[in-house]
Amino acid sequence: MKNLIDAAALTRALSGQYAAALQTLQQCIDMCDDSRWAAAHPDTPVNQVVFHTLFYTDYYLGRGDSGFRQQEFHLDNPELFQDYEELVDRIPENFYSREGCLAYLAHCRVRMETVLAAEDAGVLSGDCGFPRRNLSRLELHIYNIRHIQHHAAQLGLRNQLAGGEALRWVGKV
Repeated sequence: MKNLIDAAALTRALSGQYAAALQTLQQCIDMCDDSRWAAAHPDTPVNQVVFHTLFYTDYYLGRGDSGFRQQEFHLDNPELFQDYEELVDRIPENFYSREGCLAYLAHCRVRMETVLAAEDAGVLSGDCGFPRRNLSRLELHIYNIRHIQHHAAQLGLRNQLAGGEALRWVGKV
């Protein structure tokens, strides 16, 4: 039986949707004024939500824990990653600067393009590489995009309720 869609088409679609989700997250960063960036919130301060979203985008673009902390961006930015609190089961405590988060966003965009360019049908249909996620690699990418959108929607609503603009829809970048 012939495949109905090839891996190149899938990775192009994933790339477009990752880019759109990351652009939506950037809108949230850009719309957040300085007074709300680190302000206490019943959930989590904006800076921690943004960092969490980028951290797991980066993490799930990998193939497991191996090499994650040894990425050049991580080694060049130890102040951003501090103690890798995202990998520990605790309420986040660290502060993440807007500039650090914007640099991390740029890193995630490049990493996404690089990772997707190297994935073929075998990789996409194979195991995702994370034992706690019983997903194919393709489904993990979809899961990752949904995670970005989930937090962007939360942050967009916070901004709108604080008197700001609504998020603009980004269909594809």
